[in-house]
Amino acid sequence: MIKISSVSYLNSLPFIYGIKESDLYSEIELFLDPPSLCADKLIKDEIDIGLVPVVTLHSLKNYKILSEYCIGSEGVVDTVCVFSNVPINQVKTILLDPQSRTSVELLKILLKNHWGINPVLYSEKIDLELENNNSAALVIGDDAFPLHNKFEFVYDLSLEWSTMTGMPFVFAVWVTNKNLNPNFIQKFNQALDFGVRNINKSLSVSNVSHEIFVKDPLKYLNSRISYNFDENKKKAMNFFLSQVS
Repeated sequence: MIKISSVSYLNSLPFIYGIKESDLYSEIELFLDPPSLCADKLIKDEIDIGLVPVVTLHSLKNYKILSEYCIGSEGVVDTVCVFSNVPINQVKTILLDPQSRTSVELLKILLKNHWGINPVLYSEKIDLELENNNSAALVIGDDAFPLHNKFEFVYDLSLEWSTMTGMPFVFAVWVTNKNLNPNFIQKFNQALDFGVRNINKSLSVSNVSHEIFVKDPLKYLNSRISYNFDENKKKAMNFFLSQVS
């Protein structure tokens, strides 16, 4: 049985829906994990396919990107943000969300090349009270939704990347480090395609009330997340990876 790990966030819901609605579902074991765990499982050969943060590609000796679908954005994404009560140029410390290495590396690039600042970065449990006036926090995924109205300054890293480079951004791609049957890969991509073409349906059948933490989940999935892994996104991903130290 093929083991697949998908990210457990709202942005992956169309993928999960497509897989569960396909004949493929009876042939696989599906796990829903934070991005960093998806990556660790693939690196450790605990799964066969993972929706992994793109920086994971640096840690894999042999891999294949399986799909023309990804978790990407072409501007504002809402769920990869730095939150603070002071402007970014006054920030001295940033608490890091450990769940996505890609977002941390993106932040480092923006700090150096976009904002030209060098705050201290802490990979510790995030204190969202941010009692230190010169501190900020990088928060990703569904946890970011309720914070937008709680802080005076919100820096959307996908938007900042687009402003700096003129490029879209790719957060995660479907990857394997196994030699999988081509027929299985074809069915897998058909399942993803079905999910992306039925975003509204994926929300309506979900057993999670997403409105609890995001005001308009449909708008988020349709206008904030860009799923097609097209040539522009491939170029943007390769450029980003070339900048990762």
